[in-house]
Amino acid sequence: MDKRYIIALDAGTSSVRAVLFDVKQNRIAALKKQPFKQHYPQAGWVEHNPEQIWKAIRACILDVAADIEPKAVYGIGITNQRETVVVWDKVTGEPVHNAIVWQDGRTAEYCKKLQSDKELADNIRKKTGLGISSYFSASKIKWIIDNVPKAKQLIKEKRLLAGTIDTYLAWKLTKGKVFVTDPSNASRTLLFNINTLDWDDELLKLFRIPRHVLPDIIPTSGVVASTGILGHEVPIASLVGDQQAALFGQACFDKGELKNTYGTGCFMLVNIGNKPRFSRHKMLTSVAWQIGNNVTYAIEGSAFYTGSSVQWLRDEMGLINTSAESEKYARLVPDTQGVYFVPAFSGIGAPYWNSDARASFSGITRGINKNHMIRAVLESIAYSTMDVFMVIEKDLGYKITSLKADGGASENQLLMQFQADILEVDVVRAAETETTALGAIYLAGLATGAYKDFNELRQKIKASCIYKPIMAKTVRNQLVAGWQKAIKRALMN
Repeated sequence: MDKRYIIALDAGTSSVRAVLFDVKQNRIAALKKQPFKQHYPQAGWVEHNPEQIWKAIRACILDVAADIEPKAVYGIGITNQRETVVVWDKVTGEPVHNAIVWQDGRTAEYCKKLQSDKELADNIRKKTGLGISSYFSASKIKWIIDNVPKAKQLIKEKRLLAGTIDTYLAWKLTKGKVFVTDPSNASRTLLFNINTLDWDDELLKLFRIPRHVLPDIIPTSGVVASTGILGHEVPIASLVGDQQAALFGQACFDKGELKNTYGTGCFMLVNIGNKPRFSRHKMLTSVAWQIGNNVTYAIEGSAFYTGSSVQWLRDEMGLINTSAESEKYARLVPDTQGVYFVPAFSGIGAPYWNSDARASFSGITRGINKNHMIRAVLESIAYSTMDVFMVIEKDLGYKITSLKADGGASENQLLMQFQADILEVDVVRAAETETTALGAIYLAGLATGAYKDFNELRQKIKASCIYKPIMAKTVRNQLVAGWQKAIKRALMN
């Protein structure tokens, strides 16, 4: 049978989805999405049930592929929330603890102690491209090993496995035949040396994590193994962290090309070429992808709570019924009347990296209503993006003239226009907002022969809308000054 489809499995922070992509028609043929529960056992702690994620992924892929012949599928690509860790028993397949999510701050105090050793912190940054933070995987794995008695016993028996969500899903899809990750995910653990492209023995010793607990590292694009989940063996042909996937899905193949994904958090990445380069402004250096022996690196800045702030308005505050309603209510007022929202529910990310900061509204007066507050939450997404954009620009050493935008919140036209105004550059929204899934699809397609090269992929990727800055510079400067004051208040908490 003539092959036609590639399937992406996109395991996000609040939902999973399977995307069936028609290669010949260059379009998404079907998509199935399923949310899963967030667990908050203590203040600042965030967990997921790994088995629930697996069951949701399994249901989605079976649903999305229900009406096609499995032999028509070139392959499957996996993309995932990064830094989140699962630790499980390789004999029974059972997790020893809930997955600890990238947003989780339970190891913040431990990481602060490590940060106090400047020589150690500098050495870790030179090796990993990362700052010491509870955001990354290493301290999460260490916490489980230190605090879950079963984990300690399984280590002694060499039965304990630890990995990010890509590793766990590949293991489940192949019924335990492969235990792997790729450099885009490994480089977000604080255990991976981005210069040698391997787990670092010195860092493993520091966090007291045995090497045998961690997966083998393979290229981002390449056939890993096959899965029989569809009743016919289909190759698993890419593993890639979600933000690097979006960079690839936006065709940022050349050095200097930049994108921002508006999801649960906002993640800005710029392609810096085939050599690691370290930020002078607390940005992160990671592997973007590895294809064959060719490695591409990226500098990244992350704002942790952006889209999730809109979810908070919906789920905890009850101010909106759906995330899409946020734009409707925000448009009922011309501005926020000086109200600012700082989205720091369990600390604040780049470029501040302060785990003690907490979310806050400021500037509230008697005349403020829910519409102003909803608008302030939306505008906080643009301001948080601006903070990251400005320091990445400094690292690059030249002015950036446009920003490629993707992710669910990029469909919010009010937000995208405000973003263009605050950045004073064009914001180019992708025609297909599922760019994370597209990245996994394109990487799998290169591995299986569905696509020839980058040039072919560039021709397939289109923009749907370009937002140009229209705000007066004096107004923009006044708004930015207000945001900076709000940030200072949050950092003082």
